[in-house]
Amino acid sequence: MTTNPKRHLVTSALPYANGPLHIGHIAGAYLPADIYVKFLRMCNEDVVFVCGSDEHGAAITLRAKKEGITPQEIVDKYHEINKKAFADFGIDFDIYHRTSSKLHHETASEFFLKLEENNVFEVEESEQFYDEEYHQFLADRYVTGTCPKCANDNAYGDQCEKCGSALSPTELINPKSTLSGKSPEMRTTKHWFLPMNRDEQWLKEWITTGKLDGVDQHIPAQWRNQVQGQCMSWIDGGLGARAMTRDLDWGVPVPLKGADGKVLYVWLDAPIGYVSATKQWAADNGKNWKDYWKKDENTHLTHFIAKDNIVFHAIIFPILLRAHGEFNLPFNVPANEFLNLEGDKISTSREWAVWLHEYIADFEGKEDELRYVLTSIAPENKDSEFTWKDYQSRVNNELVAILGNFVNRSLVLTQKYYEGTMPALGELAEIDKKVMDEMGAIPTRIAEKIKAHKYRDGLAAAMTMARLGNKYLADTEPWKLAKTDPIRVETILHISNQIVANLAIVLRPFLPNTCGKLNQFLGQPELDWSHAGKSDLLAAGQQIEKPSLLFAKIEEEQIEKQVEKLNIRKAEKEKAAKVKPVLEPKENITFEDFQKMDIRMGTVLEAEKVKKTDKLLKLKVDTGIDIRTIVSGIAEHFTPEQIVNKQVTVLMNLPPRKIRGVVSEGMLLMAENENGELSELRGSDANSAGDLIG
Repeated sequence: MTTNPKRHLVTSALPYANGPLHIGHIAGAYLPADIYVKFLRMCNEDVVFVCGSDEHGAAITLRAKKEGITPQEIVDKYHEINKKAFADFGIDFDIYHRTSSKLHHETASEFFLKLEENNVFEVEESEQFYDEEYHQFLADRYVTGTCPKCANDNAYGDQCEKCGSALSPTELINPKSTLSGKSPEMRTTKHWFLPMNRDEQWLKEWITTGKLDGVDQHIPAQWRNQVQGQCMSWIDGGLGARAMTRDLDWGVPVPLKGADGKVLYVWLDAPIGYVSATKQWAADNGKNWKDYWKKDENTHLTHFIAKDNIVFHAIIFPILLRAHGEFNLPFNVPANEFLNLEGDKISTSREWAVWLHEYIADFEGKEDELRYVLTSIAPENKDSEFTWKDYQSRVNNELVAILGNFVNRSLVLTQKYYEGTMPALGELAEIDKKVMDEMGAIPTRIAEKIKAHKYRDGLAAAMTMARLGNKYLADTEPWKLAKTDPIRVETILHISNQIVANLAIVLRPFLPNTCGKLNQFLGQPELDWSHAGKSDLLAAGQQIEKPSLLFAKIEEEQIEKQVEKLNIRKAEKEKAAKVKPVLEPKENITFEDFQKMDIRMGTVLEAEKVKKTDKLLKLKVDTGIDIRTIVSGIAEHFTPEQIVNKQVTVLMNLPPRKIRGVVSEGMLLMAENENGELSELRGSDANSAGDLIG
């Protein structure tokens, strides 16, 4: 495939419209894409950049149930919040569409019908979890449980967000319905499956060699190692069949007879959102959308995503595109790893996150500062970490002290000595020639890094131009020559200002607002990449405005305020997690049922922790009639030493039960207060018993 295409279609993962954006989202799929697109546009490439809200799937309906409103109200709310946050941050999508639109429903339905016409699917009846209390089949995200790979207790039915493993609900250990909290039962339902095993051979060749049916499709060396590695791990493990439909009432209805109550699987529905967004953009701009999707070596499709979406964009969606028969496969899928926050994983549920819209409100006019820091620490090949102290350090020590300092010195000296008139270029000294040669070479290095999707390195290369300018002024010291050699000073400041003009070009993909200010100071229009590195961007006699400071220092109190905000939210979430909801009273029992319970006081003689558990104690209890072993889940509240010699209340006549290899011969009864703290159940405490611990 040609490496110089006529057209580029660039996509960023469609964010779920069930919550606001945080800096992990931005660093993963949106800022890198925006830098790439801005660069392509500066190179006068034909590029379309599409995104939009993913408004279907179980996560939306779960949020709606939680808030007691409709799914449409949820997506309407967060679509607008996120669309505005992207725009305020300077992410320049050509269109920000939404999958609840009529056009998307039509496009997704047509796509599905084409696959059905091509005999892509296998219709099968299968066992699926069902919540009897809610009279509903449970889609993947409606089931949680323990991950069989890493033992994470909060894995979803489609994916473990801790280890990144793709799962099916039936693989979970101790599955529970997110609706009722109860263990679901299995029932039979019918679905349309994508048998991916038949695509393994061509996928392996395409991913590792870049060839499809013997024709080059992409350059394997450009694909990141973790992308190829995750794909090959999936393929080598054997691709199974994946259901492309779900039993839900929110989504794109399956457009077939006999499919009532079923919608398209979100990972079939959502990627088609890239197609429908392109259609809408083309209709709005008098273009042909097919030019950007058809099988054509002159068009490159690039998906920007985070690592948890690799298999969907590099395996499942390519299978669907190829099966359809009329679409390009992606040329590259530059997935990023995860961004962590202050020593912990970013978590929306725990609100351990820096929300983009809040940052924009708290740091008004400092969007470029965050763009700079996130690009500097971009998790391109491994997880990275954002801390507020590092943010402060990078802004103050790099943007303020290097870039801002150089620009200010150069332009202020021009104002001081020449009243803002660009001085003329005189005879060149050896240092001048060397600096101008280096200035001319830097843009090529930046371009190479951006084309290779190495944005950290690209930004670092761009900053070498600011460092070059600082060193040049420090070495030549024009302020010392102003009285003794004014002609020499003219040449120094002429070259220095040419470096400023070049910074306005090479930094624009990374810091668009800052470069807009530079162009304003210089009276220079936005120039394309072909001008980068040239030493004649500013003409002698051209008027330069009096500059203002590009960046302000981040003060300690600003950082402390942000860290405090994080810790307050964390504490509130932890406190809320400890408070158990009040359970509905159970059905009445008869007095005869109560009389069957044998409850006695006993004394704990011995206690030890059950191995490989955090919650269980093994107790020897003297009940007055015997000494029996009881396994009790109280280890988070009592140490073995604290419980020995305590009097406890024992439910005697439960059948023996083996717990973690130990036979338990009864149950302790304890009282629990509103903070989740336990105490022995004695005297008046018995009237406030909360949980039975045994």
